[in-house]
Amino acid sequence: MMDFAIFWDWLSFAVRWLHVITGIAWIGSSFYFVALDLGLRQRPGLPAGAFGEEWQVHGGGFYHIQKYLVAPAEMPEHLTWFKWESYATWLSGFAMLCVVYYAGADLFLIDPNVLPMSVPVGILLSLATIGVGWVVYDLLCRSPLGKSDTGLMLVLYGVLVFIAWGLTHLFTGRAAFLHLGAITATIMSANVFMVIIPNQKIVVADLIAGRKPDPKYGKIAKQRSLHNNYLTLPVLFLMLSNHYPLAFATQFNWVIASLVFIIGVLIRHYFNSIHARKGNPTWTWLGAAVPFVIIIWLSTAPKVLTGEPKASAAAEVYIASAHFPAVRDTVLGRCSMCHTQEPVYEGIYHAPKGVMLDTDASIAEHAREIYLQAGRSHAMPPANVTQISDKERALLVAWFEGAGK
Repeated sequence: MMDFAIFWDWLSFAVRWLHVITGIAWIGSSFYFVALDLGLRQRPGLPAGAFGEEWQVHGGGFYHIQKYLVAPAEMPEHLTWFKWESYATWLSGFAMLCVVYYAGADLFLIDPNVLPMSVPVGILLSLATIGVGWVVYDLLCRSPLGKSDTGLMLVLYGVLVFIAWGLTHLFTGRAAFLHLGAITATIMSANVFMVIIPNQKIVVADLIAGRKPDPKYGKIAKQRSLHNNYLTLPVLFLMLSNHYPLAFATQFNWVIASLVFIIGVLIRHYFNSIHARKGNPTWTWLGAAVPFVIIIWLSTAPKVLTGEPKASAAAEVYIASAHFPAVRDTVLGRCSMCHTQEPVYEGIYHAPKGVMLDTDASIAEHAREIYLQAGRSHAMPPANVTQISDKERALLVAWFEGAGK
């Protein structure tokens, strides 16, 4: 049990790291091509079919780039496809979902106070929400509404708000934010896998066959790429939201998530306008600051109390341990001055990461984290400010490793 918990924690770290690396690669290339596309300039003498060009300098060298709206007259010998960054990001993100939220469903995915369910049901519901999110989005894009970029994006925003509200009534607040990010990221990656790349392959096949490519494929891909562009920043926040309990663990978390989309879109609009040389719309920063202030206010709203939550079946094993009374005294004495509803430690105003360790149920639910953070390692308390002893750390290890035996 000890070796498995340590291995699983390192596996979680490795998957997170991989997800960050692939995410940087995807978002970096996406941001670059959006800026490049918006900065293209037209001039007399461009090759037939070329829409615009741009000169760039980087790393001591000059680059001359030209864009073809449909395709060049002939298929180039060397053609680089930008797709694996997207696929690897989604695959590593799904792996992280499995390692953290499915393997730790009792702790991170399911909240009996929100919606009691078994672990298999919770996992199936998780997979269903991700799949249904893409299907609804794709149907809207292919509907007559898809002909209006503005109208489509307004409707899509309304759908995302509804999804945010619905997820907070299915899962823990942390999992709800993660799933909203996963649904959005799935939409973005599926746009690449199921629309953008297939359309580009059709164009390439037409070129090879000597046919003139249909410009509609490029137009469709362009719309999906535009959506990906504006969804990027909200997804980044949602995927990192587990570090911000004031966002996911408050009463109005779904409203906060909805406002994050507005902030992200406004910031992207600013940079898109700059890159397109359409002025300097500084008003977007004020527009982003207003919902951010609202988010701060919403995060301070008192959560409606529903009584002390009951421990899950998995947590009951730790409560039943003979070591638990001593462990409870240790945790209450060394940890609960910060990890409680109203922390008393100077400078701490909210429980770090929203973790409460002031009841039997909450201590048992976080047994694995206590074991890894304060038993097997000295990460907690920070700088050992509460002077937890080696004997107490050994007690935490014995409690976790001996539970259920």
